[in-house]
Amino acid sequence: MSPLRHCLRSLHKCCRLDWCSGGRVSMTQQCIHVKARCPVYPRTENTENPIKRFEVPDDKVPWKVAFPKYDPPVYTAPSVAKQPVWADVDVLNKDNKNKTPKWNSLDGKINRKSHEGRYEINSCGCPKNPHGRTGLKGRGLLGRWGPNHAADPIVTRWKRDESGKVVEKDGKKVAQFIAVQRRDNNEWALPGGMVDAGEVITTTIRREFGEEALNTLQATPEEIKQIEQHTNELFAKGTEIYRGYVDDPRNTDNAWMETCAMNFHDQQGDSVAKFKFCAGDDAVGVQWLDLDGSLQLYASHVNFMMETAKKLNASW
Repeated sequence: MSPLRHCLRSLHKCCRLDWCSGGRVSMTQQCIHVKARCPVYPRTENTENPIKRFEVPDDKVPWKVAFPKYDPPVYTAPSVAKQPVWADVDVLNKDNKNKTPKWNSLDGKINRKSHEGRYEINSCGCPKNPHGRTGLKGRGLLGRWGPNHAADPIVTRWKRDESGKVVEKDGKKVAQFIAVQRRDNNEWALPGGMVDAGEVITTTIRREFGEEALNTLQATPEEIKQIEQHTNELFAKGTEIYRGYVDDPRNTDNAWMETCAMNFHDQQGDSVAKFKFCAGDDAVGVQWLDLDGSLQLYASHVNFMMETAKKLNASW
């Protein structure tokens, strides 16, 4: 079995929301990260020197469990090390000792608070991943030490047949959601993205949906005006599905992804019918996908879809 297939299978086995019980059980309560421990770090697979994680068994993931032999490599992608506007300084560099970020707080316009609560700082002055070891130190592809905040819009509608009747399966309505195919790994995902410094989540959700699913970056001013009108209608009211840690392959011991996923359901399908979907610069495809238990999506997105189906009382 390939390492990736093993990761996906393990994820479905040990990291899922409790579908059958009466109340919601968050992923934070129930799982250890799996994709964050995949053997080779993303975007280094086909390079001369692929970055291989130190192998971490399931029982050694929690920091509270002793693991004397643990000696992970340190990796920060060159694109991050150049310190663009969205990236922090290298806190491991002694020359930056007076530029230490304000952990667990709002640091200027940068939100360094975690949805998971307060995170620890290790002896080197770096944040510790609240979900445990990943087999890699540094920041990898992530710009921020500690939490890197994202927002994910889950835009849904009821699936309808040619006559306009809602399709049902096993006595429940079938819901569909907008997904984009990522350019970097071809996996299907929600059209979300990073929260910019000083930006509120609702703004991020609208911006990212426009950029990823409607290609607003290539739209004319008149088209953008029309898109904004339609998105304002759809995003006027949403339901929070999840807020917290994301089991993302880019995560490291010192930097990790967190998100707020919100569902915007178009009951009649009138609002979404106005959109002209077109993949943005970070995607190669965009389409409606059925909410289904067999879905394989990027990071923890399949778990968000399971919870969305539950909220909508839709087929899964």
